[in-house]
Amino acid sequence: MAGTAKGKRRMGWIGWTVLGLVLLGAVGVYTFRRALENNAVAVLDSADKLLNGGDGAMRQVADLRYGNDPAQKLEMFVPQGATGSLPVLVFVHGGSWAGGDPHDYRFIARTFCAKGYAVVLAGYRLYPRARFPAMVQDGAAAVRWVHDNAAKLGGDPARVALMGHSAGAYNVAMLTLDPQWLRAVGLDDTAIRGTVALAGPFDFLPLDSDATINAFGNAPDPLKTQPVNFVRKDAPPMLLVTGDADTRVKPRNSKRLAQLLTQAGAPNQPVLIEGVTHEKIIMMFAQPFARDSRAIDAVVPFLDRVTAPSVAVQAAGG
Repeated sequence: MAGTAKGKRRMGWIGWTVLGLVLLGAVGVYTFRRALENNAVAVLDSADKLLNGGDGAMRQVADLRYGNDPAQKLEMFVPQGATGSLPVLVFVHGGSWAGGDPHDYRFIARTFCAKGYAVVLAGYRLYPRARFPAMVQDGAAAVRWVHDNAAKLGGDPARVALMGHSAGAYNVAMLTLDPQWLRAVGLDDTAIRGTVALAGPFDFLPLDSDATINAFGNAPDPLKTQPVNFVRKDAPPMLLVTGDADTRVKPRNSKRLAQLLTQAGAPNQPVLIEGVTHEKIIMMFAQPFARDSRAIDAVVPFLDRVTAPSVAVQAAGG
């Protein structure tokens, strides 16, 4: 009997311990989800870093400011042990043109360094310190920095692609479609091999939200703030990825831009992912959410194709 009682007490202790761990895990999951809902990208990045075993698979080769504003900063990463000149992916974060920090998007660097890319995370001036066209000018300055510095850091300045989410997708779309911004920093279309735009606002007149009014309300001609108004046949290829459950930046933005690009004869590829929201589409590039690989499976083949060495690329770099 004594042995039986002892066994019952032991089972009770184990049971309470397991229950406590389950409750703790539930609280952790709840807290994590709440943090993500509050746009705490840093939480997502921390989880990705933990689940990837740290940053050992990549190496930081640049961490600097390219302007006087605190937001004018960038970081560059290359795969650990990489040799030769790698294609370069320049990523621009979202945040309604009023928030966001490139440092919090290192999960993008982990993901694409693992695919053989050098990755540049580029910040830009934010509202209220800056309004349109500052965000696009800063994107051009970041591309200029890549053109001037990538080669000595392991990247190939002749094989540069852009990628952005939300407000960042707007920024890279404008750089891709309106040549004036790259020309202003002494570059032309050959500086960009292709662009990935995730859930971007491309056709949002009239300005009817705080974010768009704050960022673009002072523009002399609102029509000149819209990517859809700069569609041209000779634009670099674009991959437009959005989720059909996005209620923040509605899929019609990507659909409309794809339609106009197709009509103009410009290379483009629209991808609509079922059941994906505005936030989830960027989460899908970080662990543990990257287990749903639909976004990565669309982006990587596109990047591999547009950054592949070719006669045209070599000529552009000459």
